[in-house]
Amino acid sequence: MQLTDIAVLATIASCGSLSGAARQLGTSPMSVSRRLAALEHDLGVRLLHRTTRSVALTPEGEAFLPYAQTMLEAEEAARAMLAPTSSGASGTLRMTAPSVFGQAVIMPLIPAFLARNPASRVDLAFSDSLMDVVGQGLDLAIRIAPMRDSGLIARRLADNPRLLCASPDYLTRYGVPKVMKDLVGHSCLVLHAMPQWPFVVDGQVRLLSVHGSVSASSVDSIRAACLQGLGLAMLTYWDVRQQLEEGSLLRVDLLDADMESLSVWAAIPSRHFTPLRVTAFLDILESALDPSA
Repeated sequence: MQLTDIAVLATIASCGSLSGAARQLGTSPMSVSRRLAALEHDLGVRLLHRTTRSVALTPEGEAFLPYAQTMLEAEEAARAMLAPTSSGASGTLRMTAPSVFGQAVIMPLIPAFLARNPASRVDLAFSDSLMDVVGQGLDLAIRIAPMRDSGLIARRLADNPRLLCASPDYLTRYGVPKVMKDLVGHSCLVLHAMPQWPFVVDGQVRLLSVHGSVSASSVDSIRAACLQGLGLAMLTYWDVRQQLEEGSLLRVDLLDADMESLSVWAAIPSRHFTPLRVTAFLDILESALDPSA
């Protein structure tokens, strides 16, 4: 197998067409087709279904693509190690993160990353659902939920505890809850994925069923409702850090319960051959999350 042929497959998969891959690679569609055919001949399998208008990976192609990307990243890492240049990292950084964290923390860092690494590009997928890092060819996943054994390599970046918060107007009108049972009389803004709120009582997690006037599927919607004075919300620190600093939201601490301690995690597909673009971005992100910075 030739790495140039493997690069052609990865580019076709990214672009979704032979002509798009040809434009990105600066060559002709016929040359792209020939390199793809050579790779299929070497492997002895068909990697793509081709029509006049589009292409799609075969099951064999889908299975091979993560290995192809790993081989290309290994070459990139080796070249960067042996011949570093002033242009920094290169290639497309494909990353996912929770929606609010992505907008509040990740997006402000993108200009600095691209300025330091002008040969790089960024492909972002902000979602509150967990995405398949390997299956979708992602370089990096930023996660807030507790990390479970998933085969990914996880790196802890910062604390991100859950906390209760509300707008000053809401607390003025309805009072500040002091203990867990007070929450029964309050409007609690419920995220669909978390219908019960976790509290830590005497070192054990206790789930409390809460109800309110608004429930929503996204963290962003819950935060917006909280800012509008519609109730109490349980969010994580980095989702509301700016609002707490501005005073548009206030933190609420209970006397008989603590908040669950979470962290910000970086998950990558493999410990080996981590692309320079990933380590370069994580350096910037870790600096931004450092409370002493």
